[in-house]
Amino acid sequence: MERKLASIRIIKEIKPIESADSIEVCKVDGWHCVIKKDEFKVGDMVIYCEIDSLMPHTDERFEFLRPRRYRVRTIKLRGQISQGLILPVSYLPDISLIYEGMDVTEILGITKYEPPIPAHLMGHIKGNFPTHLVPKTDEERVQNLQELLDEYNNHSISYTEKLDGSSHTSILFDGEFRICSRNMELLETEDNAYWKVARLEKVEEKLRKINKNIAIQGEMIGFGIQGNKYALKSIELWVYNVYDITNQKYYKNSEVIKFCKENGFKCVPYLGEFELTNDIDQLIEMARGKSNLNPKINREGIVIRVTNSPDHVSFKAINPDFLLKYE
Repeated sequence: MERKLASIRIIKEIKPIESADSIEVCKVDGWHCVIKKDEFKVGDMVIYCEIDSLMPHTDERFEFLRPRRYRVRTIKLRGQISQGLILPVSYLPDISLIYEGMDVTEILGITKYEPPIPAHLMGHIKGNFPTHLVPKTDEERVQNLQELLDEYNNHSISYTEKLDGSSHTSILFDGEFRICSRNMELLETEDNAYWKVARLEKVEEKLRKINKNIAIQGEMIGFGIQGNKYALKSIELWVYNVYDITNQKYYKNSEVIKFCKENGFKCVPYLGEFELTNDIDQLIEMARGKSNLNPKINREGIVIRVTNSPDHVSFKAINPDFLLKYE
């Protein structure tokens, strides 16, 4: 499902910001955004633009974002973290048919910011990501999931560290070994990092020993990737998903840990278990902390999974301190 970069939301709460006369903070779902004082009120229907929204530079109404290259980012104003941009619904050509949750991304000409891809990560494209075999990796942010949190409140969950790298999927299906980036399947070449790390980690050899239609998904981190925040000497693959293609089923976190241990894969750092709360702010606080791989840096966040559900219920909470420094 495509991400709703801009959608119709309702302001749930507005609070003052200490020592700020002209701005205040509002809350839409789980997002906190700084707004001009008295511009909106609780209950107003507004347009909420998520972080990483890239506003059209040809629209003069977004000229104020030129210094930020028209990108909506996590910022801090007067000590208040702001994640997103709140716009009046009057920005739309027709407000007579709008409703809460309506996706207005295309109407406003908004696109998603994508960081430049280094040449060694691009590779030669073989085709689109084979979603008929394996789902793409795209965890939803917890701020958009209040209803889901209410549904699974007090359920047992486990959580792992979210690593900052490049999404890597390895597939073994009907005897054919395949490698994918987040969105594409890649041809094997000598210099491509996705294939290089697969060779270093002997992924194909290990999957063939398992002798089933299976996929592993992980984060490729290290030298030449996202600034190598973990200070690694080479590239490494850390697994967070194992997918049974034949039965179309994800392994649970405990099963992923066991799978990695038995088959010689690195598993993303496991952080523990707890009863899920439906308090989004509390979950964001849990995302704060240092990385298990490099305690000198803030971790990117956490990935939370419900342990006692027949469905694959999984989402992420991103560390605001990480976003302020690296986004």
